[in-house]
Amino acid sequence: MLADTVQSIIWRGDHVAILDQRLLPTREVYLECRTCEEVATAIRTLAVRGAPAIGIAAAMGLALAGCTSDVDTPDELIRRVHAAAEQLLHTRPTAVNLQWALTRMLRHCHTTPDATVASMRQMLIDEALRIQHEDIENNRMLGRTGAHLISDGATVMTICNTGSLATGGFGTALGVIRAAAAEGKRVTVVACETRPLLQGSRLTAWELRCNRIPYLLITDSMAAWYMRTHRVDLVIAGADRIAANGDVANKIGTYGLAVLAAAHQVPFVIAAPCATFDLTIESADGIPLEERSADEVRTMAGISIAPSDAPVWNPAFDIVPHSYIHAIITERGIIHPPFQVAIQNLCS
Repeated sequence: MLADTVQSIIWRGDHVAILDQRLLPTREVYLECRTCEEVATAIRTLAVRGAPAIGIAAAMGLALAGCTSDVDTPDELIRRVHAAAEQLLHTRPTAVNLQWALTRMLRHCHTTPDATVASMRQMLIDEALRIQHEDIENNRMLGRTGAHLISDGATVMTICNTGSLATGGFGTALGVIRAAAAEGKRVTVVACETRPLLQGSRLTAWELRCNRIPYLLITDSMAAWYMRTHRVDLVIAGADRIAANGDVANKIGTYGLAVLAAAHQVPFVIAAPCATFDLTIESADGIPLEERSADEVRTMAGISIAPSDAPVWNPAFDIVPHSYIHAIITERGIIHPPFQVAIQNLCS
């Protein structure tokens, strides 16, 4: 499978096929989710991950809930869909794309007063597919927009996975790198492994290899020394939620990279679609940060790497204060500090 053609989420009429990212890069297996509950489990257990991909999966899960509900009236269908949305909403609390996609899907349920059960079901399917299509197109535009920040011969450091696997297709931060490479620029990517679940080494390295983009894999703890001893021209990361002032929530370890970039005078940029902005949250103080199971740290691929009763703190995300961010790349353009005004103008 080529990473430039991979679809991590596919609507197949009677089920949603989700590429199980927990098994990559050694196995490419699609889960067949036939109920909304199964989609929710796939999101919660990280079979599908990445903020845009989570939103798309949730939208398709809601469409699945509508199609599989045994109801006779539109009002009954709306109640079932709302209950399903509540279930999906609590699977991952940090990524705002999840809430954004569910809100958009529910809004359409209330804007068709003369709809039948059959037409509402089709509307839910159409809207979920539209969300996926728009995400792919937005990512391509985002990539082309941000590519000029990468010069020919650049070395770019990144964390986690922000490519086709994490989105509807093409990618956000990795999409910027792909767009620069497509322009003929020579780009080398330094990919941090991203403990504890190794999305950088398992997923980003796989996508870069498939796309024939040169890369070097390092452990997270090597990033500081690499910046000190090698040239790094840019650090680029994705985002799971961006507050109104420009504070960014992203995969744990992103804050550390931002601090290191500032210490070594390397520009640190974020690449994210506009759906990632949450203007209802003024700053990082209002962003919920998910904490996950201790076993994700105590074990690796099912093998114990720590005492079974070792106390563990396992936040899945951290916060990059806006003061560390050089620019934010979106499908509508690139914004620079001061972010408060720039974000308001962008989202209006």
